[in-house]
Amino acid sequence: MNNVRVTAVSSKLYNNGAGCGACYHVTCKEKPVCVSWFNGTCSRVETICSFSGTKLMVTDNREGPVGTDFIIPYTNFGSLAVHPGVAYYVYAKGVVDVNYRRVSCTNNNNGIINLALEVDEHTNYPAYIAFVPITYQGGLTDILAIEIYEEKCNKWIEMRRAYGAVFDMANPPSGPLILRIQVTDHDGSITKWVQSKKAIIPSYWKPGTIIQTDIQLS
Repeated sequence: MNNVRVTAVSSKLYNNGAGCGACYHVTCKEKPVCVSWFNGTCSRVETICSFSGTKLMVTDNREGPVGTDFIIPYTNFGSLAVHPGVAYYVYAKGVVDVNYRRVSCTNNNNGIINLALEVDEHTNYPAYIAFVPITYQGGLTDILAIEIYEEKCNKWIEMRRAYGAVFDMANPPSGPLILRIQVTDHDGSITKWVQSKKAIIPSYWKPGTIIQTDIQLS
């Protein structure tokens, strides 16, 4: 995952599942703290927050105290500290002020990667298909919708967003199938459809299958 740690976020950032898989660069901005005392006087002050911050990938939606955007697992919370020796002071605060910005989840210089789909464990061929887009957050895009082309009826059929980043469809058309996705940038200023150039959903699929596509997102 390119050294990306995971986090849950508020409903605002989760955006009904569209924000699942997005990455953020997060830095805490707490003031230095006293780490040593002598005769009731602070004898040593240290910076506890790392200036370089940490990269976090959104995997879940949870609500914390009012105004909290990131609910970071305990194992990842310490990554906000400047070094392990002062991580205790970050943990002790429990809630810290942060700065954050949306970033690419990939380390590619051009920020462009191909969309891949993982067939969900609840899939039941041929009556029900569900999959989750993976390795798609090349840049600052959110997936809003996915449609499958029904060749017999010459029309696009919209998949349902089941939960989070999982899209599903009961009684899907028989494959191979062409797919298109509706994407938007993180602030919603640009929305567009991106279509595969060829059929990418195979005739037969099973849970756990990774489907590589020719759809590129930046």
